[in-house]
Amino acid sequence: MTQDELKTMVAKAALEYIPQNAVLGVGSGSTVMKFIEQIGINKVAVKAAVSSSNKTTAALEAIGVNVVDPNKTEPYEVYIDGADEVDPNFNMIKGGGACLTREKILTSMAQKFICIVDKSKLVETLGKFPLPVEVIPMAREQVARTLRTLGGDPVLRKDCITDNGCEILDVHGLHITDPVALEQKINQIPGVVTVGLFATKGADIVLYATEEGVKVLKRN
Repeated sequence: MTQDELKTMVAKAALEYIPQNAVLGVGSGSTVMKFIEQIGINKVAVKAAVSSSNKTTAALEAIGVNVVDPNKTEPYEVYIDGADEVDPNFNMIKGGGACLTREKILTSMAQKFICIVDKSKLVETLGKFPLPVEVIPMAREQVARTLRTLGGDPVLRKDCITDNGCEILDVHGLHITDPVALEQKINQIPGVVTVGLFATKGADIVLYATEEGVKVLKRN
């Protein structure tokens, strides 16, 4: 079974978590695009959605979903998104698609975060996938210097400007044993918009696709 087929499988499984008559939070990335596609194919009713990226908004609107401004909606029930890595404690690295700040905003508004991935994204310790850090352009080099003191090797993501007009530093070489502490430390660096560690508020449920079907992990 290909990775693309696994993504489609978990995207379809996530349909049952769409709340009825309520706003749905939708993330970004290739698995989420499969999820949106499945909403359209299966004609699942979505009252309205808040979106983490311009690309997600366009895909939702293309299947007739009303996308609303997060400033004009109350905190909502469910946010569904993918991840680049997920550890056994439901901590995640996100931001491979450069939408980490908007994803984190929508996560903070949701009562429940459901993460949809294929089995390749499950890891024992975060850090093999480079950690994205969104930065204000004028602070890029100073932020990079500070990140090096934390043991990382920050590399500017080429040809990447986020939907917020910022840049991404991908930090290589980290072995993240305390994701909450590192998230807080990096977020305090002047010029950082946000870091792609989702640990202070990680996933509540992880759906992951395998050749044997979709497995479900829930917080105790």
